[in-house]
Amino acid sequence: FGSRRLYRAVSVTAGPAIQQRDEMGKTTTPKPEPTGLAAGLNKGFIVTRRELKMKPSMRRGRKGERVGLVREVVREVVGFAPYERRMIELIKIGSASTFKRSLKLAKKRLGTHRRGKKKRDEMSEAVAAMRRKA
Repeated sequence: FGSRRLYRAVSVTAGPAIQQRDEMGKTTTPKPEPTGLAAGLNKGFIVTRRELKMKPSMRRGRKGERVGLVREVVREVVGFAPYERRMIELIKIGSASTFKRSLKLAKKRLGTHRRGKKKRDEMSEAVAAMRRKA
């Protein structure tokens, strides 16, 4: 390193960061404007931001109208998988422990906590729909 000097820029905070949702619905914080300094957190030349066109990769993962309809028809015709029926029974009981048990079952079958939570919510919605129907 020898003669290399390290500079520390004074960071200026402009209040609390405002949460925004991007194209996929995830919460993001807007990138702060550059300070015009050569060093520091928000270093860089001050430029005006362009509004970029949405790329196909940004749309990836969103459920289309047709796909939603097809899945709905398939669910109506085929019904629930055995583990889903078991989850529904656990949710119908309605206690906190069985609600937790249904998550545990979903996690075991689907592999991750997030997938398990999503499936449990889906099954809860199915139970609610059954109750509305009856």
